[in-house]
Parts: sequence; structure tokens; C-alpha cells
Amino acid sequence: MKIARNTVVTLDYRVTDSDGNTVDEGEQPIVYLHGGYDGIFPRIEEALQGKAIGAVLELKLQPEDAFGDYDAELVVVEPRSLFPDNIEVGMQFERAGEDGDVDGELYTITDIAEDKVVVDGNHPLAGMALVFSCTVAGVRQATAEEIGHGHIHGPGAHHHH
Repeated sequence: MKIARNTVVTLDYRVTDSDGNTVDEGEQPIVYLHGGYDGIFPRIEEALQGKAIGAVLELKLQPEDAFGDYDAELVVVEPRSLFPDNIEVGMQFERAGEDGDVDGELYTITDIAEDKVVVDGNHPLAGMALVFSCTVAGVRQATAEEIGHGHIHGPGAHHHH
């Protein structure tokens, strides 16, 4: 069976940066619903179209194909008093938007001074070119329910937040 719209694809994968350092070891395979459901980066989906089990791909993803360019405006300095006592550099949290709603953007604490905390809303991999290597480990027809929901169910499924 070949990868086509509304098939469920299992990929064994790993991701490295352009220097060959491992970014994601791919301990769990990626399992996604193929066909424009945003289950995986579009550039990878295009490259996988029509492939069969056993196909091996190595794709170089520019930042715009992956986690986007680094945006300096997403680096924010906040008063230390907004944070709990036990924060440390590298912690991630969701930041509330102007209207108090959490907008779901993840921020990472990059620096802590006496009265200020620097947080960065860029994805840790923003601005990086990545090399995505994968082997197609499985292809099956999606169920009507999966197609209706636009994502897979069962083992390997990503949970909704």
C-alpha cells in the first residue's frame, strides 16, 4: 500500500541539526493521518506522498518548513514578582495573553536576574535548519472515524490538549 490521502502512516525517524547533532532521537515513531491534516510538517508530507513501506527519506528542512524563523519580538522581560519562587532557567510555561486568556504559546525561561525574568516564546528549534530522516514503517487505510476527526485513534495517537 502506498501513502496517499487518508492513509495512516507510521515513521521511524530522527532529526538532526545541520551539523549532525541529534535534536530528536525519535524514540516513539510518528504516526499520523496523511492528507493535509497538519499531522506533520507539510514539506515532509509532500515528500512521502506515494511512498511505500520501507522507503527511506532524508529531508533538509529550512526554518520556514519546520518551526519557523526566530522572532526577537517573542523575547520578553517580565518582573520577577510574576513568577513563583522555584523557577529555573529552561522551565517552560504558557503565558497569558493581553486579555488574560492563555494563548497556548509556550515560553521558555532563558535568564533570571534579581528582579527580572527573561522569557522566550520561540520554539526551541525556531530558526534552525533541521535534517529529518525517516523510514516508512507502516501504511494503512484510515477509518471513517479518523478521517472525520482529522487525526488518528489508537496506539501512537497524539492526545488532545
